[in-house]
Amino acid sequence: MSVTSAARLGPVGFGGAPLGNLYRAVSDSDAAAAVAAAWEGGIRYYDTAPHYGLGLSEKRLGAALRDKPRSEFTISTKVGRVLDPNPAFDGGDDLADAYAVPNELVRRFDPSEAGIRRSIEDSLDRLGLDSIDIAYLHDPDVYDLDRGLAEGLPALQRLRDEGIVGAIGIGTNDADAAARAVREGDIDLVMIAGRYTLLEQPALAELLPLCLERGVGVVAAAPYNSGLLATDEPDADAHYDYAQVGDAVLDRARRIAAVCREHGVSLPVAAMQYPLRHPAVRTVVVGSARADAVRENMARAKTAVPDPLWDALRSEGLAP
Repeated sequence: MSVTSAARLGPVGFGGAPLGNLYRAVSDSDAAAAVAAAWEGGIRYYDTAPHYGLGLSEKRLGAALRDKPRSEFTISTKVGRVLDPNPAFDGGDDLADAYAVPNELVRRFDPSEAGIRRSIEDSLDRLGLDSIDIAYLHDPDVYDLDRGLAEGLPALQRLRDEGIVGAIGIGTNDADAAARAVREGDIDLVMIAGRYTLLEQPALAELLPLCLERGVGVVAAAPYNSGLLATDEPDADAHYDYAQVGDAVLDRARRIAAVCREHGVSLPVAAMQYPLRHPAVRTVVVGSARADAVRENMARAKTAVPDPLWDALRSEGLAP
């Protein structure tokens, strides 16, 4: 069965960034409980990356899934950043990159074939698994998009051809970079984070139609835009794109929340379900290191949303 099928991924996937101590330290037991809650609720797609907590997310996710039947879950990780020992390590942390972990390692951009093969081997070691289902080229636009696409995508294609990974793609916050990867590469999936949400839809202009045309599946990640849409009342202290939200974006989120309230729908429920309305989107990936939040997200994905809400958001110019 193809890992790109909607049945294989399921409507909701588990995002592993919080397992890497995103913003705050999380205990091993809480991380394991979050993955257990996802499994018990029927989630079978799990995403992680070396970037998340300098490998901590991969280690915790692998440990939590170790006793699960390997044929029953799909796991993705990312390539493009390799982790090297930090020659300047002095007991500091990685909070400059949003992770509350010791900065004993440093990230190095390496989309070469040698770098990608090393990244996969290192990820398998941290995960404690013998196979990876999906490998995404991670944020090449942050470093050097031209080099990332020219070297990384062909290297991933060779790994797929060799059966080392099952499917390949790009994972990014940039809809234009993702669209270029679809045009220039032979990829199976795009993971687009925060750019096709109830709050904003830049992926709608080119990326999603192009994916439909090329048969590339879309994984819509970060449906809450890093936390802004995760509560019924968007807060000025909330994160948006991994930083504190600005006034204009906060105002838009609050206007969307008001329309949701008028129709008796929780803002996070609408945010979870909005991306799945597009035919190119195979699954929505959302992460948490709290078991109760994982269960809440799964309930949100199953809550009925009346069509008049979407009509109202459209008429107000708040969501196409």
